[in-house]
Amino acid sequence: MPPSPAAPPATGNGSPNGLAQPPLRARRLGLYTQHQPIVFMRTDCHVCRSEGLSARSQVLVTAGARQVQATLFQVDGDRLLAREEVGLSETAWEFLGVAEGDEIRVSHPPALESLANVRRRIYGNRLDQRAFSEIVTDIVAGRYTEVHLAAFLTASAALPLDEDETTSLTRAMVDVGDRLRWNAPVVVDKHCVGGLPGNRTTPIIVAIVAANGLVMPKTSSRAITSPAGTADTMETLAPVDLDIAALKRVVEAEGGCIAWGGAVHLSPADDIFLRVERELDIDTEGQLIASVLSKKISAGSTHVVIDIPVGPTAKVRGEDAATHLAARIDAVAARFGLSTTCVQTDGTQPVGRGIGPALEAFDVLAVLRNAPGAPDDLRRRAITLAGAALEIGGKAAEGEGAALAHATLESGAAWVKFQAICAAQGGLREPPRATYVRPLLAPRAGRVVYINNRKLSRLAKLAGAPEAKAAGLHMETRLGEEVDKGQPLLRIHAQTTGEMAYALDYVARAGDIIEVEP
Repeated sequence: MPPSPAAPPATGNGSPNGLAQPPLRARRLGLYTQHQPIVFMRTDCHVCRSEGLSARSQVLVTAGARQVQATLFQVDGDRLLAREEVGLSETAWEFLGVAEGDEIRVSHPPALESLANVRRRIYGNRLDQRAFSEIVTDIVAGRYTEVHLAAFLTASAALPLDEDETTSLTRAMVDVGDRLRWNAPVVVDKHCVGGLPGNRTTPIIVAIVAANGLVMPKTSSRAITSPAGTADTMETLAPVDLDIAALKRVVEAEGGCIAWGGAVHLSPADDIFLRVERELDIDTEGQLIASVLSKKISAGSTHVVIDIPVGPTAKVRGEDAATHLAARIDAVAARFGLSTTCVQTDGTQPVGRGIGPALEAFDVLAVLRNAPGAPDDLRRRAITLAGAALEIGGKAAEGEGAALAHATLESGAAWVKFQAICAAQGGLREPPRATYVRPLLAPRAGRVVYINNRKLSRLAKLAGAPEAKAAGLHMETRLGEEVDKGQPLLRIHAQTTGEMAYALDYVARAGDIIEVEP
């Protein structure tokens, strides 16, 4: 998020009554607060006294032309700070771009008028384009606290956004960021609405589509509520933190990329929303649609394939819900001139064998290399979605895209293109492997009749994914397979004994994650 424009000089450390007050000086604390700007000040600091600032106050911190709104914490005595020092968290330090000892000002922040719109939404009122624009502008400027963000997202969930509101939010999210433009009449993209572990088709699809001459600049998110996002998985194979100049260079050279969207200023509000949604463990329809489409519009896409997995423990539970979601996506996309094709896919069980960044990356490599034993379900799903992209992009006639995608994969052309994309992004590398591996054994002999995707995701996250790239699960069985008592159903991968212990404790408490019927 960029810092907001500088405000008029604050009065907090000025010169009341003509008596000069000592200036406040920045001090770097090396404190990591996960995106939250935090400042520390002494309780006896002259600014805290004159401004009436107390712990947990919201303050505006200004350094030259840059400023950030932060949460204030206070300390007594001189063990941490001198009286005129302001301790800055890493997030606040990066926002302000200061050096040790630089002069800064601290004051009360201006009133946030857009919060009136949030309160209106909390009480069940619909918002218009202007209201969403005001909210999103303040959010990206760093003026909303975590509480404000949570209130807005919750208010948008309790009363779901209608089509007009979803369109307004999408437009507001596009307008506050950069937009890419490509010298191509057709720019293809793909997105999965999520909820299905291991569904890592994107690197395969980009390789197939780009190998056929279409432009596919794929910017992907990190995990929201899952054990891995596409960016998390791709990062184990090649660098993904591409700025706009690097992203353009890769796409111009190879026709495609798989980059982390947070490294470019495309729909920056989305990355903020995703972070808070991850904490709340929510992903509502309106926010989902605005998230997906704002990123695609900002990336310069003209045609997008949307994967909607459907299953009892997937994000979308039934065919009717999937049809409704697809209709909403198509309707909002059409308002921006964006062509979309929504594909309903099987969401009853994980895709591939790996769940977690590195384990999913090994599946991707196996499919691209046409390796013996490569996950056939991942291969078939990638071919289906790549085929839809080739059709919507005009490279294949209707009904013939899958055959072209299959031929591109089988010939090795997709693998060659993927290697070239990785090289352009900074070099192909081998994913890491976990230090500790433990099996989950079948409690009885029989047939696998049910797999709980949500419990699998929870288990993989307790094992350390996605932060620990090698952590996660490796599936050893699938729905309908016969297993013996004591046969491994899956294997837990962890980087530390503590994370392995958490995962095993969850296994003991969670009940059947994979159900075996005699």
